[in-house]
Amino acid sequence: MMSKNGQYNNPPEGEVKRSWLNGIFHGLATLLTGLKVTFIEFFTGKVTEEYPDNRDTLVLSDRFRGTLYMPLDENGQNKCTACGLCLMNCPNDTIQLEIETVTDEETGKKKKVMQKYRYDLGSCMFCRICVNVCPADAIAFDTKFEHAVFNRDKLVKILNT
Repeated sequence: MMSKNGQYNNPPEGEVKRSWLNGIFHGLATLLTGLKVTFIEFFTGKVTEEYPDNRDTLVLSDRFRGTLYMPLDENGQNKCTACGLCLMNCPNDTIQLEIETVTDEETGKKKKVMQKYRYDLGSCMFCRICVNVCPADAIAFDTKFEHAVFNRDKLVKILNT
């Protein structure tokens, strides 16, 4: 490198000083290394899935996040306690809850009851924060992935019906 006064400085620490001929050979060596990797990948087997044709044999990972759903308990009821943690932690307001406060007749205490659980699949970024923060395990992701629609309104789901 040349300084302001026209003198050559030593290269920065960690950099090797090369002549122009050594630089050309070094460039060719790195080019050949890259080409070697390219040729190895060119001749390895392909793992492309032929999706529409292999629909019957398609296996998805258990970690795949497709659609949010509400699993039912052993009595066939939703497990949601209407705490609103999923709503508060959703980064882009995908979830909307309609909650009603009712008074328990036996104890006289007020209790939250979920009326409607609205989920917008079109704006969900599948981060899984809502599932992780739910204390009652009332929501989960399934592996359904075919969601192509012509109208985005069809991507809004009411989960507790």
